Amino acid sequence: MKKYIYIIVTALAVSLTGYEASAQQDEQMSLYMYNPLYYNPAYAGSRNSLNISMLGRFQWVGFKGAPMTQWLSVHSPVKGQTLGLGAHLVNDRIGARRRTAAFFDISAGIRLNKKGHRLAFGLSGGVDITQYNFTDLNVTDPDDPYYGSTFNSVKPNFGAGIYYYGERFYLGVSSPRVLESVKELSSTELKLVRRHFFVTGGYVFRLNSVWDFKPSTLVKITPYAPVTFDLNASFMAYKKYWIGIMYRYNEAMGVNASALISKVFTIGYAFDFPLNGLRGQQYGTHELVLQFDITRYKNQGKVYSPRYF
Repeated sequence: MKKYIYIIVTALAVSLTGYEASAQQDEQMSLYMYNPLYYNPAYAGSRNSLNISMLGRFQWVGFKGAPMTQWLSVHSPVKGQTLGLGAHLVNDRIGARRRTAAFFDISAGIRLNKKGHRLAFGLSGGVDITQYNFTDLNVTDPDDPYYGSTFNSVKPNFGAGIYYYGERFYLGVSSPRVLESVKELSSTELKLVRRHFFVTGGYVFRLNSVWDFKPSTLVKITPYAPVTFDLNASFMAYKKYWIGIMYRYNEAMGVNASALISKVFTIGYAFDFPLNGLRGQQYGTHELVLQFDITRYKNQGKVYSPRYF
């Protein structure tokens, strides 16, 4: 167990050093709270279930070349809450660029106190496949170095993260793709992967026997680029139905809702509308999540972690 933790902590420390100038590049989602494994491999196994999450995002509907993204993640504990394994996939298309990625995740966790607070360390490893087809674009400058170009890039990568959580709170810090990569194209350097850092956090307040309130945030950090963040405020009724509002800094606002069906299946929907110059040029962003918790792991008849996150 100590060996797993040592390896993961060392990799995370390496990932937090030596970065260059870059800008926000990774895919974004409004229902991030239903797919934290994509941002942080330390989340693997923390739900005490075989969890399958599928998300689809259709951004700026009606705007030509707008992003469309699909995610799939699967994870489960394999030794109580000590060790977790998982995998996540992403398929993203925006304009002439398409990115497909597949990563495997492993986490190692330790219990910190009698309240059940746990600290997990995670690593992920996989491959990024990036495709550019500039022949699909309307080019007004024939001297553009990318004019008529097409190319594919296949690059290995790894990520690392830390996840601290209890029954009603969580806090995570991660970098899901540590290795940066570039492509030389027509004497120009094209950045394929930029290193990003994410900070996630949330807390569940019990208002009464029916209602819970859960504020959460996702902070996105890229060195030498503006820090941006999502804020979400959700209300839960009867531990089955969520409804919330979202604000993305200087970019969008939205609403979201979800329902837990038969203690196994969750369906959710989010709608975002931009606050920037894209207003009036598209019909908003739609996002859908389907989530399954197939098996619940128990100890002496008690479920360790409710489905708050």
